[in-house]
Formats: sequence, structure tokens, C-alpha cells
Amino acid sequence: MNIYVYTHILLGYYMVNITITVPKEMKNDLDLFPEINWSEVARQAFREKIKDLKFIIEYKKNSQLTEEDAILLGRKVNLSLHKRYSEME
Repeated sequence: MNIYVYTHILLGYYMVNITITVPKEMKNDLDLFPEINWSEVARQAFREKIKDLKFIIEYKKNSQLTEEDAILLGRKVNLSLHKRYSEME
């Protein structure tokens, strides 16, 4: 994936342009909605993802859970969900 970064100043803030690569089908879908500011949609998605990741980092900092414990817990959750949804069928 090619990423090009450009910097410019907008309203006193340094803004960076990032070029991302998307599949042609997605670009065609984006073009169906020219009234949408896709840059703002991407900024909001980036903000939300960064917020989530910072929360995880902060939460992990105080955790006593080891990576092995987390893997075992994840497997138990997956097994429990599998059983629940298998019974629904």
C-alpha cells in the first residue's frame, strides 16, 4: 500500500494529507455519495480508533492478566458463545 503524506497549514493548524488506497469497488461506492465529506468520515474513524486503542493501553497498564491468561479467557468466551449460538439453531 502506498501512503503519501503532505503537510499544509489550515486555520493555524498543521494539517497532513494522507493518501490511502482502496479497492476500485469501494471507490465506486464512495463516488455514489459526492455530498459526503469522506475526509471528515475518515478523521472521525481515526479519532474513534485512536481513542479505543488509548483506552486499551491505559487499561492494560494496571492489569495483572498475563498474555497466556488472556488467551485462555478468550478461548473460554469463544466456547461459551459457540455453545449459546449452537443451541439457538
